[in-house]
Amino acid sequence: MKWDWNAVSDFMPHFWDGLLVTLEALALGSLISFGLGLVWTLLMRTPTRLVRWPVGIVTEFVRNTPLLVQLFFLFYVLPEWGLTFSALTTGVVAIGLHYSTYTMQVYRAGIEAVPVGQWEAATALSLPRRRTWTTVILPQAIRRVVPVLGNYVIAMLKDTPLLMVITVLDMMGQARLFSQQHFQFTEPVTVIGVAFIVLSYLASLLLRTLERRLVR
Repeated sequence: MKWDWNAVSDFMPHFWDGLLVTLEALALGSLISFGLGLVWTLLMRTPTRLVRWPVGIVTEFVRNTPLLVQLFFLFYVLPEWGLTFSALTTGVVAIGLHYSTYTMQVYRAGIEAVPVGQWEAATALSLPRRRTWTTVILPQAIRRVVPVLGNYVIAMLKDTPLLMVITVLDMMGQARLFSQQHFQFTEPVTVIGVAFIVLSYLASLLLRTLERRLVR
């Protein structure tokens, strides 16, 4: 099959539109997953079983069901209950919620890696529990797990094409739409594949730089 550069040229405006949507979904989804993951972690450390058990059940359910199923549920089932959101909002929430159940495990490992002496020192100084968490424990724990959290950002990037199934015109959605309209599949899909390789590689370089700085 002959490569058609005209098809690539025609597709590029659609590609840039899709790239912006992909990056928006990735950025917002990452913020949700990082914030909500920390909330899950702190709730799981409470002594109250009435809090820990529901959180544990919810996070286990989300973590052990496919993201694709969750996207369909949020986009097609929730409207039957009167809850309707835009396709992009649904995709962002689904990605953030799904990956928050993984980042919570990362935070848990980071908190457990903080030396016991740090807890004892905070107690000896009579620091309030909230201040112990915000000024002593969490800064050390988060610093340890930033590289791992970055790996999940790359994983989220690779999962953004799933948003296509709920009509989000991200990069893959734009490629599918262009291919169906022009009956040219090779060029747009190849461009998208190369774009994901480049984005993933750049993200990995950024993570390595960040990890080196944190280790100092």
